[in-house]
Parts: sequence; structure tokens; C-alpha cells
Amino acid sequence: MLTFLIFSIALECSTYDEESYILLRPEKSKNRSHNTVRIGAGQWRSRLLKFPDAEGLRPTPDRVRQTVFNWLGQDLTGKACLDLFAGTGVMGFEALSRNAMSVTLVELAKAPYQALLQNQSTLKATNAQIAQQDALPFLAGNQQKFDVIFCDPPYQQQWMDKLLPLLGEHLAEGGLLYAEAEYAIESNAQWDVVKHGKAGNVYYHLLKWNKSF
Repeated sequence: MLTFLIFSIALECSTYDEESYILLRPEKSKNRSHNTVRIGAGQWRSRLLKFPDAEGLRPTPDRVRQTVFNWLGQDLTGKACLDLFAGTGVMGFEALSRNAMSVTLVELAKAPYQALLQNQSTLKATNAQIAQQDALPFLAGNQQKFDVIFCDPPYQQQWMDKLLPLLGEHLAEGGLLYAEAEYAIESNAQWDVVKHGKAGNVYYHLLKWNKSF
């Protein structure tokens, strides 16, 4: 009798597909305006960053982020960082959480840019500079050298072909480039791939610039 009652309640609280006789869970609301991603370590550990639904916006997975910051040595004290195509801002804000001296976050799309400003205010991240700008004009006007550049551009738009010839000039001596792509990046005359991994469809890499190129 008890089993029958539980099953009846489950039917009332769920959606039933009559054609396939599959019991489906109720869908989450499609009208949710914000998603969240959690900072993994540092002074803001476990703090949530809000970000909107936007085409192509995909936060770097937690496990990948943990690996990347392991590659970078966990503590970024004194380092100046650039988060190009910042999106959710999680790479840049986590760098600040791990004691980076400064982070510049660059994002063109309006809704993610406004979310970055809100997250900056919430965290009181005074050493974050946020620019609403396309990546190429930003680089053309940039005079600063960065110790770490995070670069996760939209897929299927050949962004890496455009950016890799340019980014080395924006790195400080001994600086490193973190790059995500939909394919594996190979070492060449300009860049050495010093670390790399794959998670699902994401290929992620740590690259060092050959300044003599």
C-alpha cells in the first residue's frame, strides 16, 4: 500500500511521456536570467559569480581550472593578468582571489560585461579593470605586459589563428599563455606547448612564447 502511494505521488509531481512510457523530471525554468560559477580557492573561495545566458558563454570547468592553477603554481602574488574574452570572468577573478596584483578583463558582449561589473562590485575587486571591447582593437591599443594571459575565445571562428601571432608581444619576460580551443594546439616556431589536457570537447594548454621568433 505504501509503495502504491509513493508511486502515485511521483506520477502527480512528474511529467509522463505517454508514447515512450518514460517518467520524466519536471524541467527547470527556462526563464532563469542568471547562472552561477564558484571560485575555487584563495580569499574568495566558494564565492559565486553570476553570469547571464549568452550564446557561446561557457565557464571553464572546475576540474580544468584547478589543473590550470596547479600549472601556474597556485599563488599568483605580484602577477599582472589578462583575461581576454572574459565571459563569466571566473579565470580573472580566481587569479585575483589567488593574490594576483591586477587583472584586466576584456569582454565585448553587453550582458556578460555588465555581469562582470556587478561581480567586481560584489567582490570589491578594486584591482580588476574591466573593458567592453573586441579583443583585436584592445590588443592593438594595449601597452601593458602581462605575466599570465587567459584566452578562451568563441569556437569555430578561427580566433587562435588571429591571436597567437599577436599575444606573445603582450607577455612579460617569462610570461605564460593559457589557451582553450576546440582542437589541440601544437608547438611551433613561435610557441612551445608546455602543458596540455582535454576535458570533454575542451582542449586546454599552457604555452610559452619563443621571444627569438
